[in-house]
Amino acid sequence: MSSEPTCVVAEAVTRVGVPADGAALKGRSGLARIWYASGYSAAGLKAAYRGEAAFRQLVLLNLLLIPLAFLFDVSRVERAVLIAVVFLGLIVELLNSAIEATVDRISFELHPLAKQAKDMGSAAQLLALCLIGPVWSGR
Repeated sequence: MSSEPTCVVAEAVTRVGVPADGAALKGRSGLARIWYASGYSAAGLKAAYRGEAAFRQLVLLNLLLIPLAFLFDVSRVERAVLIAVVFLGLIVELLNSAIEATVDRISFELHPLAKQAKDMGSAAQLLALCLIGPVWSGR
């Protein structure tokens, strides 16, 4: 068995039919660029859903809270904030997972800077999740 970490994102990109080489996007412009960039984004979402339990849990939370936001008698701005704060949790989880994957790709060796990077990503996610409670309880 190889000690190299598997790249779930690269596997997902290949299955969606998007070139795995990022340089392939460099010469594209207009709608072709948007089309290929959308493929990379879809592959990233798919990889996060398949490989990250925390992302799946946040998707479930979004599926519960976003429809609930439409049941409350609040202004459009308040509803937008209710929805934005749960989306923020998803966004930060994607960034946290990207940081972790990058650190793991570089080396599985324990290093203080690798730990610091992973801890900071985790702290960002904690802060994003801490926003949900006060925003939703103050509705």
